[in-house]
Amino acid sequence: MTGNIKIRCPWLDLAKPDYVEYHDKEWGVPVYDDRKMFEYLTLESAQAGLSWYTVMKKRENYRKLFDDFDFNKVALYDESKIQELLKDPGIIRNQLKIRATVNNAQRFIEVRQEFKSFCDYLWGFVDHKPIVNVIERLEDYPAKTELSDKISKDLKKRGFKFVGSTIVYAHMQACGMVNDHSSDCFRRIEILDSSCKNNG
Repeated sequence: MTGNIKIRCPWLDLAKPDYVEYHDKEWGVPVYDDRKMFEYLTLESAQAGLSWYTVMKKRENYRKLFDDFDFNKVALYDESKIQELLKDPGIIRNQLKIRATVNNAQRFIEVRQEFKSFCDYLWGFVDHKPIVNVIERLEDYPAKTELSDKISKDLKKRGFKFVGSTIVYAHMQACGMVNDHSSDCFRRIEILDSSCKNNG
C-alpha cells in the first residue's frame, strides 16, 4: 500500500467494481468448507475456454439453479433437470459442462467418503499449508504447475471432468491453496497474517 492508495494484483481490471470486490474479499483466501470448495470447482470448470469474469457475472444464477452448490442435491440431478438447466440463459449453457457438474458432485461425495472431507483430500496435496509464491509482474503468473498437473491427474483418475491442469491451478489460486497475490498487493500480506493467526 502506498499512502492511502491500495496496490492490487496486475491482472485485475479496476474498472469493474464487482471484480475488485472479488479480489479484495475472496480470491486467495484459504477455503476449508466443502460446499464452498464445490462452488469454486463448479465455477472453475464452467470457466474452461472463457474468462473468469464471464462466469463470475453469472455466479448468483449458478447459486440459485444449482441449489446453492449443495453437492448432495446436485449429485441427484436427473435428465429432466439437466434439460431444464440447458434452457436457462443465466448460466453457461454448455451441455458437457452441466453434465460434468452433476458427475463431479457424485465424485465429490465419493472423495468425502474416502477422506474426512473433500477439503482434507485437496489440501493434502500442499501439506495443508498454502504455497506462497513471489509474483512481481503479470508474466510471473503460471498457467499451471507440476503440482496442478499432479492434482489434475488424480482428479481425472477419480472420474472428475473439466479438471485439466490449468483449471486446477486457477482453482488452487481461488481457494487459497496458493497465495498468488503480487508482492506489492495489499491482500498478500493480509492473507498471510490471517493464515499465521489461524495456524498459531
